[in-house]
Formats: sequence, C-alpha cells, structure tokens
Amino acid sequence: MTFRLTGLNPEPFTALFGLSDADLAARGAKRYVADIKPGFPDRIELRDAEPGETVTLLNYEHQPADNADRSRHAIFVLEGATTAYDRIDEVPEVMRTREMSLRAFDGEDMICGAELCAGDDFEVVVARLFATPEAAYIHAHYATRGCYAARIDRV
Repeated sequence: MTFRLTGLNPEPFTALFGLSDADLAARGAKRYVADIKPGFPDRIELRDAEPGETVTLLNYEHQPADNADRSRHAIFVLEGATTAYDRIDEVPEVMRTREMSLRAFDGEDMICGAELCAGDDFEVVVARLFATPEAAYIHAHYATRGCYAARIDRV
C-alpha cells in the first residue's frame, strides 16, 4: 500500500513566530524552549525539536468537517519552520518512536476505522485501514496525549 504522509502547511502559523509571550497568550498560545528530546513533536516538519529550539503550543482544528467528528486539540509548531514534511512511504522518526492512534475517515469526514500502532507496525496498520473501501484518508495522532500528528493519503 503506497501512502503519502504530510505535515501541516507552515503558512497559517508564521504570524505567531516572534510574537511576545503576552501576544501569544492573547491568542491562546504559549512559547516553549525545548529542553529534552524527544518531548516537543513539531507538526510541520514532523520531527522532535532539538533542545534549545523554540516551539509554540496552540489549539488547532485538524478536522474542520461540520459533523460529529469535528475535532481540535493542542499541537506544537516549530518556530521558523518553512517546509512541511511531505513524503511517500516514509514514516518520520518522531512517529516511529511513539505509540500512534490512526483514525480513518470516509468521504463525508466521519471516522470509519481506528487502530493503535507502534513504530514497526505503522505501514501494516495504514494498509489495513486503507483496505476498507470507504476509507478516504487517515489522521495520525500521538496516542498518549491524543493530539493530531499528520495526515495520510492514498497514493
């Protein structure tokens, strides 16, 4: 099963880069300086921030569909990130080293399947979820905190 895994487009977040802590707080966001690795998984480049790098924690609507499965959650974005992760059949280390929750959605943006997976099982679970004919795309979430990680599409 060939799949495409993508991080978030950095454009909607660039206005946050460089804002003061007060301005971030007014937008419901907070800046952190990474002090451990792993610990601050970026959703644009799909990598853990290196100690000393700055990330912004904010609430993000990753499933904007106007239905019962509409969803938003906290995410980290790496300050200054300019290029979204976009690879075919490649799973970034940040997702290999954590337990993931993969949630398949149908053409009406409703969940039609979900499974937990660990690093080496990622491709197997993606293939199993896409084996369901109604599965149009998959959202990957970090299982422990439940926050959105990336989108997976068929190729």
